[in-house]
Amino acid sequence: MAGTSGEVVVCGVRHHGPGSARSVVTVLEAVQPVHVVVEGPPELDGLVGWVDDPDLVPPVAALVYRPDRPARASFYPMASFSPEWQALRWARANDVPVSFADLPAVNALADAYRSEEGPQAENDTAAAPLDPIRLLATTAGYDDPERWWEDAVEHRHTAAEGFAAIREAIAAMREGHRDDDHTLRREAAMRRVLRAVVREADGPVAVVCGAYHAPVLHPDGWPTIAADTQALKGLRRQKVAVTWTPWTAGRLARGSGYGAGVSSPGWYAHCHATPDDERTQRWMVAVARALRAADLPAPTASAIEAARLADTLAALRGRPQAGLAECTDAALAVLCGGRPEPLQVIHDEVVVGHHLGAVPSAVPQVPLAKDLEAAARSARLQRSAEAKVIVCDLRTPAGLAKSVLLHRLDLLGVAWGRPADAGGTIGTFKEGWTVQWVPELAVQVIEASTWGATVEQAATARVADVAVSAERLVDVVRLLERCLPADLPEATGALVGEVDRRAATSHDTRSLMAACEPLAQLCRYGDVRAFDTSRLREVLDRIIRRVAAGLRVAVAGLDEETAASVRTGIDGTAAAVRLLDDPALTGLWLDALGRLADAPLVPPTITGRVVRLLLDQGRVEVEEAGRRLSRALSPAAPAQDSAAWVDGFLEGDATLLLLDRALLEMVDGWVAGVDGAVFEDLLPLLRRTFSRWSAAERGQLGQRLRHGHRADRTERPWDPVAAGPAVAHVRALLGVPG
Repeated sequence: MAGTSGEVVVCGVRHHGPGSARSVVTVLEAVQPVHVVVEGPPELDGLVGWVDDPDLVPPVAALVYRPDRPARASFYPMASFSPEWQALRWARANDVPVSFADLPAVNALADAYRSEEGPQAENDTAAAPLDPIRLLATTAGYDDPERWWEDAVEHRHTAAEGFAAIREAIAAMREGHRDDDHTLRREAAMRRVLRAVVREADGPVAVVCGAYHAPVLHPDGWPTIAADTQALKGLRRQKVAVTWTPWTAGRLARGSGYGAGVSSPGWYAHCHATPDDERTQRWMVAVARALRAADLPAPTASAIEAARLADTLAALRGRPQAGLAECTDAALAVLCGGRPEPLQVIHDEVVVGHHLGAVPSAVPQVPLAKDLEAAARSARLQRSAEAKVIVCDLRTPAGLAKSVLLHRLDLLGVAWGRPADAGGTIGTFKEGWTVQWVPELAVQVIEASTWGATVEQAATARVADVAVSAERLVDVVRLLERCLPADLPEATGALVGEVDRRAATSHDTRSLMAACEPLAQLCRYGDVRAFDTSRLREVLDRIIRRVAAGLRVAVAGLDEETAASVRTGIDGTAAAVRLLDDPALTGLWLDALGRLADAPLVPPTITGRVVRLLLDQGRVEVEEAGRRLSRALSPAAPAQDSAAWVDGFLEGDATLLLLDRALLEMVDGWVAGVDGAVFEDLLPLLRRTFSRWSAAERGQLGQRLRHGHRADRTERPWDPVAAGPAVAHVRALLGVPG
C-alpha cells in the first residue's frame, strides 16, 4: 500500500547487505515514494543518471576528488547487493528523483575542516564509539553481532515495520550517548537535505542510510533547524569533481572506501542473486567448480551431501537458513576431507571472487584516463582484478605496445604492472609483467593527469621535472634507463643532453664511474627496440675517458668504506668498457688500470682488484699476478692490508684458484700462517671474500685442499703395485687381456 503525503520511511541498513537490499526494494514497492534519499555526499547527485546504463556494471564506486590535489579523494563503493545500489536502480526504473544526503564533499575534503568563524570548541567529552548492533546481539544471546544481524535482518524479508523496529531499537541504544562532532555534523547535513526534500515532496519520502543514523533521520528524532545550522556553521569549502570508477570484489572485502567492508562479497552476491530455497545447493555447485578448476577432487555426490549437511547444521544451530559458516563447515568436512588447504581456494575464488566492475566510456573522466583506456585497448591490455603474469615479446607489435604502455605508466607512478620473471629466457626480447588493476589506480591516473592529457605527454613532462630535481648524475642515468623502454623520444633526448651536461661539468670521478655501467646497459636496447643510441655512446665514451684520466687521483688515500665504494665503481666501468667492445677505449682503460696498479697510496683492496682485472684482460701474466700476490701476502705487510688485497683480487668466481695451483698454495699458505690473534680479526673479511662464491665452487676448493693441494704437503707418487688390483678389475670389466 502506498504511503501518505509527508511520510518519511527510513530504511536503516548495513552497507553491502544482500538481505537489506532485498528488503529495501520490498519497502519501495510497497510505499511508492515520490523521492528517494540515499546516504552519501550531495555531489553524487550528478552520477545518478548513469545508474541505469547497461555498461555501468557493479561493483563500482563513486569517486569524489579534489582536482588540485587528486590524492585527497573518497570512494563510495556499491555492489549489486548493496541497498544503496538497489535503491538507485529502483528509483531510475520508476522515474523517481534521487538525492544524496551527507556532509558535502566540498567541506569534507577541504584542507581545514572548519574555518575560524565557526564554533571553536570541539567535542572532547564524547564517549567511546557506540556499537548498537553488538549491544542488540548481546541482548539476544549472540556472541557474534554479525551473525545476529544476518539472522535477524539479512536472512529475512524486512518490511517497513521491520525497519521501524530497527530504528526504535537503535534509538534506545543511542539515548544518552554523545557522538563525536564529525558524526553530528554528518547527521545535521543529512537532515538539511531531507528537510528540503520533504518540503517539496507531494508524497512519501524513502530514506536509505546506515542503521546507526536511522533514528536521527526520522522526523521524530529531528532537532531544531537552528541546532543543525549551528553544527554546520563555518565549514570551509573546496572545489571537487566526481566520477564513476570500477571497483573489485577484493576491495569490498578489505573494507576500503565508504561504509563497512564485507569479508565475503562473493557469498553476498550469491545470496542476493539466488532464491532462498536454492541458495545452499547452488553455492556448493560453485564451490565444487572452483575446486575442480584447481585440480582438486569435488564429486557431484559430495557436493549434494555437503549441501544437506549445511542445512542440517543451520537447523541444529537454530538459524533461519544456512549461512556462510555452515556452508564452510560442510565443505570442509565433505568436499575437503577435513583438510584446510582447499578452503583457501574456496575463499579466494568463491567467497571473495575476482569480479571487476565496468564503467561506460562516456562517463566524465580526465583526458588522461580516456587516453589510457584507448591505449590499453590498442595494446590489448585488459583490466583484471586478479594478478596475472604476462610476457611481452618485444619483436611483435602487440608485445611492444604493452611494454611501452606499462613503462610509461611506471614513470607516471601508475602501478598497473610490476616487472616479473619472463620465463627463464636470457635474451632481451621478452619482458615479464605482473598486471593487476586495483581501484586506487583511478586516483593515481587523476593525479598523473596534471602532467598532460595523454600518457605520452604526461610521462614526458614528469620525466623532465624529475630530471631537473635529480641530485646526482647516476639518478639521471637511472631515469634514462627507465625512459628508453617507454619510447619517449623527446624525454630521452633531453635526458641524454642532461647526462652530457652534468658529466662535462662534474669533477667527481666516482660519480662518473657510477654512471658508466647503466649507460652501457642502455646501449644494448638498440639491438631489440631499434633505439638510436649513437649519441648515448658518444656521451659514454667521453665519460669513460674522463674516468681514466682522473682515476689515479680519485683513489688515493681513501678510507676503507670509501675504497669499497670506489672498487665497485671500477668494476662497473670495466663492465661498461667490455660491453662497448671498442679496442681504442679498452686500451685507454687498461693503461689507466696499469698505472693505478703501481701507484702509491692506493688502498690494497683496489690494488688487488686492479691486478685481477688486468689479469683477466691479458695485460698481466699469471706469473706476474703471482709475484704481486706474493708481495701482498708477505710477512712484512700488515695482515689487514693483505686480506683486503686478497678480497679485491678474488672478487668474481673461483676458477682462478681452482685452475692455478700456485696461486691457491700462496693464499692457503698465507691463511695457515697468520698469527692466531690476528686471524680472529681477519675472519669476518675472509668469510665475506669466500662467501661470494657458490656452494659448488667452495666445495671444489675444499676438495682440492683436502686431497694434497695444501702448501705444506707434497703430491703422492704413482704406485703401480698398490694400484694393481684396481687395474686388473677394470681390465676384466672391459674385457682387455692383462
